[in-house]
Amino acid sequence: MALYAKAAEILEKVERKQATVKTLVYDSKFQNIKQLFALVCETQKFSSILQEIIESTKLLKQTKIKINLAKVLVYDLVIGKGLKCGGAWKALMMKHRSRLQAALARMKIKQKVSRNQDLLSSSLQHPEGDQLPRYVRVNTLKTTVEDAIDYFKREGFSYLGQAYRLDDLNLKGKSFVGDLHLSDLLVFSPKTDFHDHNLYKAGHIILQDKASCLPAYLLNPPTGSHVLDACAAPGNKTSHLAAIMKNKGRLFAFDLDAKRLSTMSTLLLRAGVTCQQLANQDFLKVDPDGPQYKDVEYILLDPSCSGSGMVCLRDEASPSQKEQDKRRLQALAAFQLHCLNHALRFPRLQRLVYSTCSIHTEENEQVVAACLLQNPGFRLVPLLQQWPERGLAPLTKCLRASTTKTLTHGFFVALLERHTAQRLEEQASETLNPIAEMSPSTSKDIHEADITEGGDEVQEPISTTKDMDMAEEANPTEENTETSGMKKRKKKKDGDKEALEHKTTEEQTNTSGRAKKKKNAKVE
Repeated sequence: MALYAKAAEILEKVERKQATVKTLVYDSKFQNIKQLFALVCETQKFSSILQEIIESTKLLKQTKIKINLAKVLVYDLVIGKGLKCGGAWKALMMKHRSRLQAALARMKIKQKVSRNQDLLSSSLQHPEGDQLPRYVRVNTLKTTVEDAIDYFKREGFSYLGQAYRLDDLNLKGKSFVGDLHLSDLLVFSPKTDFHDHNLYKAGHIILQDKASCLPAYLLNPPTGSHVLDACAAPGNKTSHLAAIMKNKGRLFAFDLDAKRLSTMSTLLLRAGVTCQQLANQDFLKVDPDGPQYKDVEYILLDPSCSGSGMVCLRDEASPSQKEQDKRRLQALAAFQLHCLNHALRFPRLQRLVYSTCSIHTEENEQVVAACLLQNPGFRLVPLLQQWPERGLAPLTKCLRASTTKTLTHGFFVALLERHTAQRLEEQASETLNPIAEMSPSTSKDIHEADITEGGDEVQEPISTTKDMDMAEEANPTEENTETSGMKKRKKKKDGDKEALEHKTTEEQTNTSGRAKKKKNAKVE
């Protein structure tokens, strides 16, 4: 009976939009995750049909059980493969079996169909999620992409090489490819199951949708950096950040739910993550000026959202449900904006990724637009020029994802960074004297370089080396801010000095006045 009780509990939480089905199932620590996930998804798919059967037979009144428990029991009894429980519950349901089956038969006669599947709407008969590829992220903390490919090939999978266009991800059978955007991602045919695979159990691979891999990939924190994952559980993005950082640096991860954090701790342990510092804490109560966060320069913020991008959460809502969802969206957007504003308060923050698994503009572009108005010191960074779906205008620097255009679940990603001009101001306060001695022309050159760097040119995620190069350009020192004229004068002085060493004493006497002038120029 534990299976049905847990499935009913998850359905209730999904209805309250507390989290996605997958998150709730994996957080449940149920012994047979695959069985639980299948029961919840199938019950949810047939929800309206089950509701009608239960109401027409007055099952709740006669059994005194709650609606979601009734749904999972009725599903397995009359649509699924039979009840997987015994005792009093099975005896109770078997008493009503014939009436429940008769109600289902009447529905099929009324709609002139012969199969249970045909009672579903066309969108539910062919759910988009069933057509999505299986994405497998290679955990580079434990293995390499090449070794993972060799392992799968030895198991009979056929590697077709690197994908170069979206159509290459439409795979069948045991074929797989390397993803065209993310180098550590392998792509298999839909419904390929790895939950019992050795590489999954050992933490060498992570089962993660491609869109969910984007936030850590685009944030791209350098090795050794201090990074903060604001709403971290269940932990896939956290483990991805640790892999990008090569387990070097500090990775602060927060989540308010203790059970989710416990599950996350287990996941990170299996993934070989060692640089993490977990905290069962509300991110909004974290002090940005706390001494332990003084070096945090990168933040990943993936706050609670409607989950409307998750294919298995989509259903046909009633008018009253739509009104309720509208109010909930407004509350979620206010919470998300609060989280975003709070994250931007960390004093040394340079880059922040904001992401949701939502398709609603209220949680995506509208939140980002409001944040930018309230935080003029930050700007959007253009992302992945080759990505096929952009944010809604005018925020086209952001990314969107969908089942049709990117072959993923619905998703949204924005990358914010502190203005280069503001970074220069901070640098100026630390190196006031060298900058004060710069010529006006030098300052103008630097300003023009900043404008070029901060323009609309698309920026790919940058490597550590490129980060250092950009930092040198954005934070000029006394050495690298010499103008071309200064360099020419220096070269001339070196040549003069060498020539003087070869002059005779008489020539030195005759040209003493000229040498004196050169000396004065050198002092200047």
